[in-house]
Amino acid sequence: MTETPILSVRNLKISVPTDEGRAQILDHVDFDLAHGQVLGIAGESGCGKSTLMKTILGILPRQAVVDDGQILFEGDDLLSMSVPERRKRIRGGGISFIPQDPFLAFNPVFKVGKQLTEVLRWNGLPGEEPGAALTASFRRKAREQLVELLRAVQVPDAENALDRYPHQFSGGQRQRLLIAAALASKPKLILADEPTTALDVTTQMQILKILRDLMQENDASMLFVTHDFGVIAQICDRVSVMYSGQTIETGPTASIIDAPLHPYTQRLIGCHPEKSEGIAGIPGQVPSPLAPPPGCRFGPRCDSFREKCALRRPPLNFMDGEDHRVACVLREKEGAQ
Repeated sequence: MTETPILSVRNLKISVPTDEGRAQILDHVDFDLAHGQVLGIAGESGCGKSTLMKTILGILPRQAVVDDGQILFEGDDLLSMSVPERRKRIRGGGISFIPQDPFLAFNPVFKVGKQLTEVLRWNGLPGEEPGAALTASFRRKAREQLVELLRAVQVPDAENALDRYPHQFSGGQRQRLLIAAALASKPKLILADEPTTALDVTTQMQILKILRDLMQENDASMLFVTHDFGVIAQICDRVSVMYSGQTIETGPTASIIDAPLHPYTQRLIGCHPEKSEGIAGIPGQVPSPLAPPPGCRFGPRCDSFREKCALRRPPLNFMDGEDHRVACVLREKEGAQ
């Protein structure tokens, strides 16, 4: 019997009404994340990665509309729950979040310990209900837990670090603090929104190793949003590629990087410095969500464009004998379902 994925997104569609019409931000987003795995969500800026994360966390702007789809967390549809039910399901060891920018994530006027204690209070100490009162006993337990976590993420002088202000830490150290905060309640699922983008390459590699090691120790799963296939190669087990709000290819990391099937994925990987001889880019722009092109949305930028590409949106098809799916009419004869 196949194990139920910890997270499944099915046919997710999100739109936002504007003065110029309805903008379809997400359209037919589909993927599975297995227990204990890291799934990378890859794509250019504007492809819908951040909107996807906000939808899972339930922090979309009020004007955003969920037109269709499901977000199944351990089999329960988060989108069908009331706001209080959803918050209860996410908190207390459910889902945690690592933001993108370590320089903006902390309030500069409060000590790090106070801010991380509030995170623990919101999410709940392991074995305790979220939202506990800030009693002396809670503060003591929280401090013990946080010191242990700061040692695990290799923050220097962990015992005294909680008494310092954010500006007294480097960017890499702040990112370690954010990882500690995300892991404090021992979540089953971690959402990481480009958590290494603002860091230098050496620090980035250190952070990725810490993330991977702690994930394995805590038996957690992770959804890792990035535009960098170098990062994906280091930490992700599987990849789901998005373009213009749609899932266009998904599969094991090695399969996607070594043998990408969608023309967009091929061009995206070709932009990576290790894959190109010079500065490479993809001609054209991501289409407006107000007026996307018919059929395949990558069509206007695709070197392999055919007339049939504009006739309909290609579904995600499994390739024969592979755990690899692609939405491209040029591949349908190989792996039509």
